Amino acid sequence: MIMLENVDKVYRTARIETLALANINLTVEDGEFVAVMGPSGSGKSTLLHLMGLLDAPSTGSIHLSGKEVRAWGDRRLARLRNESIGFIFQSFHLVPDLTVLDNVEIPLLYRKMTGSDRRKRCIRALEQVGLGSRIHHRPGQLSGGQQQRVAIARAIVGEPRILLADEPTGNLDSQMGDEILQIIEELNKQQGTTVVMVTHDPRMAERTARTIRLFDGRQVN
Repeated sequence: MIMLENVDKVYRTARIETLALANINLTVEDGEFVAVMGPSGSGKSTLLHLMGLLDAPSTGSIHLSGKEVRAWGDRRLARLRNESIGFIFQSFHLVPDLTVLDNVEIPLLYRKMTGSDRRKRCIRALEQVGLGSRIHHRPGQLSGGQQQRVAIARAIVGEPRILLADEPTGNLDSQMGDEILQIIEELNKQQGTTVVMVTHDPRMAERTARTIRLFDGRQVN
């Protein structure tokens, strides 16, 4: 499903060069649930951004479903992200002036769908995360855990094959964090969604099938 070969990522400015990732070689199989762990600054988020095609490697190659995507143009990459990859972030990134339903609908606006079909999909996704009764609320009227549920609904409304989660429970208390992780586990087990989750919490990592560990931009396992 996802394969990185000999991947380096270097950030350069006029005065400094920073090696964020070095010689990354890993494969995430279709339907796997994988955790990525490491101290702050170890390259976890950079790795997730590369997997999600939000950034490009400095050297090396990235394959999705057997296709090498490094040479693809921005428009083709954007279409692949929209159709195949869902993103969940630690900060919910909801639009405060939009309703819950409108926030979830955003990824579908880039697809050729009727408004009625978009609405049906959004309501189904919100019901899946337990927020079917909150579609007309705005983010400010919701708790942190509810806002993260909205973010998950937005990530899955397009029925992606891959879900990338960057500290999805980092801003939540332990009980709400467990509930959010349970939703992600159900997506993986019941729908076969491939999940890669960055986390600092060993308890969360223990619930995944495998852990990738990074230190100073390098794999250490």
